[in-house]
Amino acid sequence: MIDLYYWPTPNGHKITIFLEEAGLDYRIHPVDISAGDQFKADFLAISPNNRMPAIIDRSPDEGSEPVSVFESGAILIYLAEKTGRYLPTELRARKTVLEWLMWQIGGLGPMAGQNHHFVQYAPESVPYAIERYVNETNRLYGVLDKQLEGKDWIAGEYSIADMATYPWTVNHQGQRQQLDDFPNLKRWFEAMRQRPAVITAYEKAAPWSQRAAVTEEGKKLLFGQTAKVNSR
Repeated sequence: MIDLYYWPTPNGHKITIFLEEAGLDYRIHPVDISAGDQFKADFLAISPNNRMPAIIDRSPDEGSEPVSVFESGAILIYLAEKTGRYLPTELRARKTVLEWLMWQIGGLGPMAGQNHHFVQYAPESVPYAIERYVNETNRLYGVLDKQLEGKDWIAGEYSIADMATYPWTVNHQGQRQQLDDFPNLKRWFEAMRQRPAVITAYEKAAPWSQRAAVTEEGKKLLFGQTAKVNSR
C-alpha cells in the first residue's frame, strides 16, 4: 500500500498517473496547499521542503520498515524501480528517460509554473515577466515537439518521462500556447489524454478540484514563503 500525500496540481497528477498505470494499491491523503496543510508537522516529517506530493511506501519489500519519498521526480524513479516498469534498465534507454524527466523537472515545470503565476496569480500585471515566461514555455514546447518527431512517446517507449511531462501541458491554453503550433506534441498529448490510467488519475482529482482554486489567503501562503516565515 502506498500512502500518497496529494493535491490536484501537475506534480500531484504525475504520481496518480504512475500509480494507476502500474495498478498499485494507494490511498490519497489530501494536502490542501491553500489552507496551509503543507506546513503541518506530520507532513513536514516526510516532505521537509513543504511541497506535495510525497509518499509513504508501507511495504517497500518483505519485512522492511516503511519508506517515505518526497519530490515528484524522486517518487517516479522510486516507484519505477520498485515495480520494474516505465524506466528501462538498458544503459542508453534509461539515460534518455532520465534526461527527459530532468528536462521536465528543471525546465518545463519551473518555467510553466512561473508562466501560471504571472499570467493567473500575480496581483498586478507585469508585462515583462509575462512575455518572458510565455516565450520560454513556447520554446520548451518546441523542444518537446522536435523530440517527439517520429516517436509515439518522449523517450521512444512509454515511460515516467511522459507521465511527468503531460500534466504540465494540460493547461496549455492558460499558458498561452496553441497545440496546433506543435503537431508532434499535439499527437502525443491526445494519446496521453486518452490512456485509461490518465483518465482515471484525473477522475481521482474530482473531490478536490473545486477546492483547488487559490483563495487570496491561499496566495499569501503559497507566494509569501521565506525561511523566516516557514520557521514559525
